[in-house]
Amino acid sequence: MRNVLIGGIGMTPFGKFLDRSLKSLSEEAVGHALRDARVTADDVERVFFANAAAGVVTGQEMIRGQSSLRNTGLDGKPIYNIENACASGSSALNLAWLSVASGQAETALVVGVEKLSHEDKAVSFGAFAKAVDIDEPLAGDVKAGSGSLFMDLYAAKARKWMVKTGADASDFARVVVKSRRAGSLNVAAQFRKETTIDEVLMSRMISDPLTLFMCSSIGDGAAAVFVCSEAYAAKRDIRPVFIRASAIVSAKADGSGDLVAVRAAHVAYEEAGIGPSDVHVVELHDASAPAELIHYENLGLCAPGEGPALIRSGDTDIGGRISVNPSGGLLSRGHPLGATGVAQIVELTQQLRGTAGARQRPGAKVALAENNGGQLAGDSAVAVVTILST
Repeated sequence: MRNVLIGGIGMTPFGKFLDRSLKSLSEEAVGHALRDARVTADDVERVFFANAAAGVVTGQEMIRGQSSLRNTGLDGKPIYNIENACASGSSALNLAWLSVASGQAETALVVGVEKLSHEDKAVSFGAFAKAVDIDEPLAGDVKAGSGSLFMDLYAAKARKWMVKTGADASDFARVVVKSRRAGSLNVAAQFRKETTIDEVLMSRMISDPLTLFMCSSIGDGAAAVFVCSEAYAAKRDIRPVFIRASAIVSAKADGSGDLVAVRAAHVAYEEAGIGPSDVHVVELHDASAPAELIHYENLGLCAPGEGPALIRSGDTDIGGRISVNPSGGLLSRGHPLGATGVAQIVELTQQLRGTAGARQRPGAKVALAENNGGQLAGDSAVAVVTILST
């Protein structure tokens, strides 16, 4: 397998844009990524297009990539449509990496886009609710009824985890305070106003113990990444950020074994030949505030049960020992499903280039992205872990 690197990145601001289409969002992100790589659409050999919910929200099915990219100069290229719940973007990157690493192509473009905002919020929430096995009954501890099925699922997991670790709601609020501070420094973030622990705790209860500020929001946006072989990059004088590992796993139908995030992390660490202590900056799937703390443990950033202590220490803050979600994460940067995994790579590439500005983790050399999605047998249905380095 050949070395593969990130050659160009681009993304739109994330937010609620009722007047924008999948085409508009895709075109902006693609344009930014190609300009950043100093290439044109003619230099792209194949395209991996990630989208999770357009069929439900906009009605566009089957040819989402071809229709969204028709005005970008990428028409006529091999375009693969990737749908894999919230992990669609990172799944598309995994396939692009494999395509270049195997020698099938010298270059590939990953595009992740989602338009979730809708005049009828029930349509948006309904899209999320489809990311489960609809024939699988909800667990007895899931208190459905908040209007957001996935927040009900996250709340049930959070309650169990609180009993197990001694965490309390203020620990989740600390995650949000850190996230909003990062978002305030990110011009692409959906939420850019800082907050306090008290404000987080006093925001409207969604699904106990999750308050409004502890939940990622509905949003729209697009992100794109140009990947290429090391030989191609050398010819174009592209500054290298290497993809050292990309691991994808799915949930076991009987719920046995380690969680998907744990298994994907183990595979990625082994592929990259590193361990958690070697990582400097992380973008992880904080669809709810408790999820960030749980993933601290899943990714080996701390020992089991030490997630609350890690957030309280400040080590995961901007510029910390292991900076986590310096983009603002899903909670503040936003969570347009198909774009999320690609946006994580955009942020980490900026961190490794040293161009993240006030969000920069000094001396960042190794970065990790964790993106998961859906629900199956009490676990996320899929998880992808990607490791980058200079």
